[in-house]
Amino acid sequence: MPKPEPFIEIQNVVASVTLNQSFDLLSIVKALPGTVEWKPDEFPGLVFKLKDPKTATLIFSSGKMVCTGAKSEDLAKKAVRRVVDQLKSHGILIIGEPIIQVQNVVASASLGGRIDLERSTFSLGRTMYEPEQFPGLIYRMDAPKVVILIFASGKLVCTGAKKEAEVGEAVRKLQARLEEESLIFYE
Repeated sequence: MPKPEPFIEIQNVVASVTLNQSFDLLSIVKALPGTVEWKPDEFPGLVFKLKDPKTATLIFSSGKMVCTGAKSEDLAKKAVRRVVDQLKSHGILIIGEPIIQVQNVVASASLGGRIDLERSTFSLGRTMYEPEQFPGLIYRMDAPKVVILIFASGKLVCTGAKKEAEVGEAVRKLQARLEEESLIFYE
């Protein structure tokens, strides 16, 4: 049977943002009541949730922000720009442009075949597999530098990528290696 193309879906993009200025979080809470959540006794930042794109952006008094929940790099950048625009439109002075850097891309994937995890543990190297504790094999790939959770069902979770393209590269590279070493079996 011909091998199926891997199905890859981005689940979360985490981006850090630097604004090179500090914020008075109380003034943001007062300017955007009901839009932001702030519990200073529990967490040092405030949470700014957007519905479109569906994200949560943490804002810290240092001027640093972390955007999480986006389904692509572009949506993460769009969310950050939308948060900055809303802050500006509610009277919060923002001096420069946000410096946005993707820190982590998390994706799920399916290879469409069954994977022999026992043999993969030895063949792939840089793995950890303790089925009594966790049903997946943990594989640390060097290039691109990602961690892939591999399940016997052929499902994967890839984390640690800095770009969406690295996820595709890692999944295809892993699939080729599994095929080369007869570790994957397509139904």
